[in-house]
Amino acid sequence: MAAHTSRRSLLARAAALTAVPAIGSVVADTALAAPARAADTTGLPDFAPVPQSSLGPALNSQGYYVGRIKRNLYWVTDGTYVSAFLTTRDGVVLLDAPPSIGHNIQRAIDDVTRPSGLSNKVTHLIYSHHHSDHAGGSGIFGRNVTRIGHSETRRLLVRDNDPDKPAPEETFEDHRVLHIGGERIELAWQGANHTPDNIYIHLPAHDTLMLVDVALPGWVPFANLNINEDIPGSLQAPAKALKYPWTTFIGGHLGRLGTRHDLRIHIDYMDDLETEIRTALTMVDATPYFVKYGNNTWAAVKTYLDEVIAVAARPVVRKYTGVLAAADVFTESNAFMLMESMRLDSGFGMTVHD
Repeated sequence: MAAHTSRRSLLARAAALTAVPAIGSVVADTALAAPARAADTTGLPDFAPVPQSSLGPALNSQGYYVGRIKRNLYWVTDGTYVSAFLTTRDGVVLLDAPPSIGHNIQRAIDDVTRPSGLSNKVTHLIYSHHHSDHAGGSGIFGRNVTRIGHSETRRLLVRDNDPDKPAPEETFEDHRVLHIGGERIELAWQGANHTPDNIYIHLPAHDTLMLVDVALPGWVPFANLNINEDIPGSLQAPAKALKYPWTTFIGGHLGRLGTRHDLRIHIDYMDDLETEIRTALTMVDATPYFVKYGNNTWAAVKTYLDEVIAVAARPVVRKYTGVLAAADVFTESNAFMLMESMRLDSGFGMTVHD
């Protein structure tokens, strides 16, 4: 158990590499190998401990955990990424294929199907969106898989031309209901959020909703609000998710499932961050920075905005440390992205010159 917990902790710390999963895998593997000598951590910053409530279950000796959500719906994680699958009378329906979990996805499926005599063949793969860190393990399952995703997911994957994440053959625009092996899966696109193509995957018979890279149960968002492409859309997405009937939430990251309470905490975090940014933008005086740096406009803007962000983030970090993991790691980065969206998308503080 101690070894498993140590591995889980290492993988959780590797979450900062989610935008570059290949590098993340290398770092995790290196960290888990027997070191020739103790690593020198001198000079590395200290951060608040991760709340126990933010951690998921211990991984097995092969580096994954597979568990039942409800009936024939299961989830699999490597502690940093999360995938899910349905076992049906006609085969397995896979929801995302993170490359960091890789072949352990099939091993997890085998763990579940072997005792029951069900087919372990992945017949359908549903993409939540086009990003490689969630789709880049798709190629493992070969060509004889029906891949399904939003029409924009297909366009972007055709553009990427990556054999590890083949474009979906079946697409939809706004809504689609799948009936596979006696199971019902509801897909919906409700506007851009994390990416232009990120979708809601609802499994009503299993009381479960999957919405990836918007709210990460137990954790603050990764840097820049999860490398966000549409911040107004992402701010609206959790409320849209809560309109669905479900009890279990799959957020795509960090080794545990979520609840409706987790989404409400995420909403509170974002609301508090917005409130503090509004206050900081009106309170921090930009004049000294422009006086100091003269015609070096970028130096003045940078140092001014750094102070705005620091002032805004400080009370939010204080409030959510011990509640959401990594509140002290990424809140300033998240504050910057939210501040720029407030200014550029919502026009906050943008006065028209006389």
